[in-house]
Amino acid sequence: MSELQKDFLFVLVKSLSTSEKRQFKLYVNRLGINVDAKFLLLFSELDKMKEYNEEIILEKKISSKLQLSNLKAHLYKQILISLRLNPSHQNNRIQLREQLDFATILYQKGLYKQALKILDKAKQSALELDEKSIASEIIELEKVIESQFITRSIDGRADELILQSSKISQQNVYATQLSNLSLKLYSEMLTHGYIKNDNDRENILNFFDSIIKNIDLKKLNFTEKLWYYKAHVWKNQLLQDYKYTIKYAYQWVELFHQNPEMIKNHPVWYIKGNTYLFKILFIYGSIKGIEKRFEKFESIVKSDAFIHNENSQSLIFLNYYNTKMNLYFIKGDFFNGTKMIPELEIKIEKHRDKIDEHHFLVLYLKIAAMFFGSKNYQNTVKYGQKIINSKGNVQEDLLFHTRILMLMAKFESGFDDDYDDFVKATMKFAKKMKNPGDLHFSIVNFFKKINDRNPKDQAIAFKEFEKELEISSQNKYDKRTLMYIDIHGWVTSKVRNVDVIEIIKEKVKLK
Repeated sequence: MSELQKDFLFVLVKSLSTSEKRQFKLYVNRLGINVDAKFLLLFSELDKMKEYNEEIILEKKISSKLQLSNLKAHLYKQILISLRLNPSHQNNRIQLREQLDFATILYQKGLYKQALKILDKAKQSALELDEKSIASEIIELEKVIESQFITRSIDGRADELILQSSKISQQNVYATQLSNLSLKLYSEMLTHGYIKNDNDRENILNFFDSIIKNIDLKKLNFTEKLWYYKAHVWKNQLLQDYKYTIKYAYQWVELFHQNPEMIKNHPVWYIKGNTYLFKILFIYGSIKGIEKRFEKFESIVKSDAFIHNENSQSLIFLNYYNTKMNLYFIKGDFFNGTKMIPELEIKIEKHRDKIDEHHFLVLYLKIAAMFFGSKNYQNTVKYGQKIINSKGNVQEDLLFHTRILMLMAKFESGFDDDYDDFVKATMKFAKKMKNPGDLHFSIVNFFKKINDRNPKDQAIAFKEFEKELEISSQNKYDKRTLMYIDIHGWVTSKVRNVDVIEIIKEKVKLK
């Protein structure tokens, strides 16, 4: 897998469908002069390989080691050109750029009126689809043609172009400000995680308000509104203010439902919006809310009108299985949830080279938690170990809570030969975290305390810790820590001597 990830050309070749491979061969042989081309021989050899092996290529004398890099770059480019011509990869943005390219060619040939006719039609489509960047390029080319040649196209042409250009320029300013704000907030969430104290909260709010105060929602078009809602979703996620997160996630999704033609133009952001909406509904424990909106989401992404490509299918895969597993968690239906794990593992391997490792590790944590709920503690530890052993850049919170789930499983199973060592390693990890809270250390100390005690003392320890967790659950900065793994529910089940499933069902009834 490491070699697969290192060689981009091999990954690209392996991602091609049968029809795409057929089209590529037709494309390179279209003039009958490329039958023996080295890059086509290289393509055939890579297609046969199960794992990338440069030595085989050199042994078959397809290329010398010195020339191989250039040959691979040429093949990579030819595959991309072929894919661009494939109808399945055509979208509005590519088609608009194609029209702009055609107009540029006509302009260079001196066919100015024909160029302007294509540009005018493309511009109207770009404006309807809110593709302002392309519309701006089109207008700039129109300006060039109108200013250099006497086309006598229409009266007031200069004023019209100036007005359109100024309006699009202002919209682009809004879009840039909002997209920069959204990206900064998203980056903050990935690098530093959720806010830990009042100082963090104040910094986020000050930064957010400094940008958003200059934006008038009423003046925004579709794209700017989309960035506006995304910025609010990520801000409120950072602040752990889920009431407003769900409000803006809902507006994000509804923006697409109110402009259904934009779903085809921005399929990724439609999927992402639903992902955040389902995620927050899960935090609220809203079974009906998830099921109702998930049904609508599925009907749209399964329709023929939706863009079906590898990227969108991979994101739909993540959304589908995360949501299905979340529903099993809310219902406490762990045993049925484990039945989907073999199918999920097959899909993980299918999509592995198209999705970053973090998303798969989150799925592994959910699988581990699902096994824990079904009392399969051995598999809980097995999948937890996959996360801990990952060599990628894994978020600290994910690693910490994986360790806590494994400690819960080790305690429950009784197979605790390495329990004490694992507690020590977890405490060592907690101390190395960038911003550990008091709750992190309290949780680890609790597991250190309970292992060697007799049943009576363990019961006392569980009761004391339940009271501590109850206080922490009211602390706005500890809420997130208790949401990763339901350690509070588990501790409560021990205190009341009932199955943790009963605690989960009680929580759902209260919502």
